[in-house]
Amino acid sequence: MERIDMLENSVDATINKIDSQAKKVYWNLTNEELTQQTLDLNQGRLNDLGALCVETGKFTGRSPKDKFIVKDSLTADTIDWGDVNIPISNEIFENLYQKMQDSFSGVDVWARKCYAGADPRYKINVTVVNTKPWANLFCNNLFITPNYAELAEFEHEWLILQNPEFEANPEVDGTRSTNFTIVNFTKKVILIGGSAYTGEMKKGIFSVLNFILPHNHGVLPMHCSANEGKDGDVSLFFGLSGTGKTTLSADANRSLIGDDEHGWADNSVFNFEGGCYAKVVDLSAEKEPEIYGAIRPGALLENVSFFENSNVVDFTNTKLTENTRVAYPINYIPNAKQPSLGAIPKNIFFLTCDAFGILPPISKLTKAQAMYHFISGYTAKVAGTEVGITEPQTTFSACFGRVFLPLHPTQYAELLGKKLDQHPEVNVWLINTGWTGGKYGEGQRMNLKYTRAMINAAMRGDLDNVEYVPHVIFGLLKPQSCPGVPPEVLNPRTTWTDTEAYDKQALALANLFVNNFKQYEDQASEEILSAAPKTSL
Repeated sequence: MERIDMLENSVDATINKIDSQAKKVYWNLTNEELTQQTLDLNQGRLNDLGALCVETGKFTGRSPKDKFIVKDSLTADTIDWGDVNIPISNEIFENLYQKMQDSFSGVDVWARKCYAGADPRYKINVTVVNTKPWANLFCNNLFITPNYAELAEFEHEWLILQNPEFEANPEVDGTRSTNFTIVNFTKKVILIGGSAYTGEMKKGIFSVLNFILPHNHGVLPMHCSANEGKDGDVSLFFGLSGTGKTTLSADANRSLIGDDEHGWADNSVFNFEGGCYAKVVDLSAEKEPEIYGAIRPGALLENVSFFENSNVVDFTNTKLTENTRVAYPINYIPNAKQPSLGAIPKNIFFLTCDAFGILPPISKLTKAQAMYHFISGYTAKVAGTEVGITEPQTTFSACFGRVFLPLHPTQYAELLGKKLDQHPEVNVWLINTGWTGGKYGEGQRMNLKYTRAMINAAMRGDLDNVEYVPHVIFGLLKPQSCPGVPPEVLNPRTTWTDTEAYDKQALALANLFVNNFKQYEDQASEEILSAAPKTSL
C-alpha cells in the first residue's frame, strides 16, 4: 500500500509542477472553447459543416518502432518483449520525464481529467496534458468525460504528457528517433514527444488496459466493435483494416456500444472509450451516413484536404495521408447506447477479407478454432501498384491488434477460451468478406447483401439448427443453408470452376497459417494447436 501511495503522489507532484510553471493551464475546457482557441492560434480551420480541421504535421499515423515500455521489476517477467514491445530503461525514462516536465514551463498548456472504461468497476482515471488545444479536444472526444460529481472526486491515476514540440536527442536520450512514446506501468505515466498524431494517446491507454485488465481483473480486452439488439443481445466484430468491421457493425436496428476497444468482464461488455476515431478516406453521406453525420461542430478532422477555394472537404484527396480521420463523441451517432456497456456477447464475428477465395463466407468455430483464429488474426490485402506484385498479400495480426498487446497473444486467447467455457451459449463465427469463385483477379468480391444476410441470420438464431459440414482442410463448420443466401455460395470450393485449383490454393493458405503460427507454438496449448488447418490432403 505504501508503494501505491508513493506512485500516486509522484503523478500529483508532476501535475502540481506543471500547474505552477506553465504560463497558463486551461483545465477541462469545452469543445466549443477548444475549437475557438485553435482558430485564434491559427492552428486549424472550420469546414462547411462546422467541424474543426487540423494537420498533425510530420506524423499522420502511429510510429510503432518508437514506442517503448519501461523494463523494471513489474514488467521484466510479464511483458512479451520483442519487436512489438520494445524495452527501455528506467534511467532513460526518468531523464526524459524530467525534460518533458520542464518543456511545459512558460507555455500555455491544456489539461483534462477523464477516464477510460465504461464499466465503473474497471475504469481508470486519466489526466492528459497537451500543448495544443485541438489535441485536448481529441481527448475530450475519445476518452470518457466525468460528470461534475466525478470531477469533484477525481484522483489522478494515469498521466499522459504530450508535447509535439519536445524532441529527443537520440544520441543523448537513448531513443531511436526524435519522436517517442514511452509507457511506464509502474509510475503510470505515458510520455509522447515529437509527434502531434493524436492516435498515440488513444492507443497508449489501450495498451495500458491490455496489460491491466487481464493481469489484474481477468477481463478480456478486445480490439473490436460492439452493438446490441433490441432484445439486449450483444455482438462483437473483430477485423483488421479493410475487412468491413465498421460497415458491418453499423446497423440502424441495433445500438452501437462502441467502434474500436472493449472489455469482456464477468457479466458485461463495455466500451473503453467515449467516442469514435473513424477513417474518412472516400467518406460519403450515402456510404456511411452515421460517420458523415458526426462531422459537425465539436468534431475534429485530421489531415484532410479541401476542394480548391472552398471549405468543403475532399474526402477522396489523400495528399497528406490515406489515414485521414475524424474524432467525435459517441453521442454524435444517433443509435449509440449510453452508458456504453451491455451484457456478455451472444455472437462473436471474426471478419477476414480472404483475397485467395478459400475461406467460407460464414463458418462456425469450435472453442479451439476460436482461440486459434483469434491468435492468427488473418486477412489478405489485394495486389497493389508495386511492380512485380501480382498475388494477394497475407496479413496476420494476433488478436486482431498485435501492436497493442503487452502480454503474449496466447494469454489473451486462453482468456477468450475461459470465457467461452463459462458461457457455452456464445457463438463464434468466421466471416469471409473477401473473394469467392477464385482469388483476387479471377473470382469476385463477396456480395455485401449476402454477408449482411448471413450475419443477421446468425444473430437471429436462424443458423442454430441447420446442417453443418466441416471444411476439408480448415475444419471450419460450414452451414448448408441460410435465409437469403443461395446454397452454392456457402461452399467456396463449388464456386470455383477448377476445383483442383481451389484445393491447391487452400493448401497454400493453410501452410501460410501454420508458418505464421510457429512463433506462438512454444506457448500455445495442445487444444489451440489442434485447431490448425491440414497442410496435406
